[in-house]
Amino acid sequence: MSGVRVLVGTRKGAFILTSDGKREKWNVSGPHFAGWEIYHAKGSTVDPNRVYVSQTSGWFGQVIQRSDDGGKTWFQPGTPPGEETGPGGTPKGESNKFVYDVSSETGKPLTTHQFYDGTQHPWEFKRVWHLEPSLTEPNTVFAGVEDAALFKSKDGGKTWSELSGLRGHGTGPKWQPGAGGMCLHTVILDPSDPKRIYIAISAAGAFRTDDGGATWKPINKGLHSLYIPDPAAEVGHCVHHVAMNPKRPGVLFMQKHWDVMRSDNAGDSWTEVSGNLPTDFGFVIDVHAHQPETIYVVPIKSDSEHFVPDGKLRVYRSKTGGNEWEELTKGLPQQNCYVNVLRDAMAVDSLDDCGVYFGTSGGQVYASSNGGDTWNAIVRDLPGVLSVEVQTLK
Repeated sequence: MSGVRVLVGTRKGAFILTSDGKREKWNVSGPHFAGWEIYHAKGSTVDPNRVYVSQTSGWFGQVIQRSDDGGKTWFQPGTPPGEETGPGGTPKGESNKFVYDVSSETGKPLTTHQFYDGTQHPWEFKRVWHLEPSLTEPNTVFAGVEDAALFKSKDGGKTWSELSGLRGHGTGPKWQPGAGGMCLHTVILDPSDPKRIYIAISAAGAFRTDDGGATWKPINKGLHSLYIPDPAAEVGHCVHHVAMNPKRPGVLFMQKHWDVMRSDNAGDSWTEVSGNLPTDFGFVIDVHAHQPETIYVVPIKSDSEHFVPDGKLRVYRSKTGGNEWEELTKGLPQQNCYVNVLRDAMAVDSLDDCGVYFGTSGGQVYASSNGGDTWNAIVRDLPGVLSVEVQTLK
């Protein structure tokens, strides 16, 4: 029978939840890397036992961890055995360096971006927000980082090189941090075209490459952001997340700072599909595995009040690709609930009855084995959840 592995990144460690295809009983493993912020954990589709984790700390820096046995054991790729720890046994933050391209050929002009106060500020690496393993190569993985840039490893995370064509597109000096920093948080690989990659940055917008990362173009036409000088600018939009059904790679859905958006032409243009949502602010968006017109969001009250409206945790589902939304509440708390659901904290499995999963800032992970009709908490009382990813195991 098929099984499911749910990878949960939290503010104080990673947790691995496993179940068989019925998805009724769950085993919980963790915390892995206890006390560290785990911004993202994701497994390879080529080799399901290959799992990458972004482990970060304001004290000790950034570490990439890798497992080749589904999370049972871990190691730091690129760090010599026996040198994984520093004084006191703490993992070395200098492991797995992410160094911005400053070469005279490609990196020389990539020096500054716009800061909160409008002045120019040098790029400074802080953490890895998102890891995206290749769809075809088990040793290839991409990393979206803060300050916003895209890195690639061809050796399983041992070494990383920047795809500097993104920052060198020409608009880099106009990129500005959002409230959570200037993070590249979304990386989507097109299964029909190995050279096409989509990324999204807070607060610069969405971009696409059609040549494997050498050159990039902003794909923000149709986005409007009232809080920037030019509401329809080429860049500067605070995109919170982008989702795609891999069976229909030309259609994208976006949760923007305000507005849920849709593109039917690979991001060349966007239209708003917020429809009857109670609020069009939110962070997370995802697409049903088998029904590409079925999408899910979790509305949040506002950009200053990061919790669900009216103290009710509601997932909203559209079966028409947007505009018409229904609230899904069965099994979710409908009073005195004031949690948030962050941008990478929802995922879907690919079993016949599509499972939908999301984690909250209150430490709950909710699951639905019937496309969202009913929900139950498969684990409670974890640290605040930063990310949720799902592997469907054969």
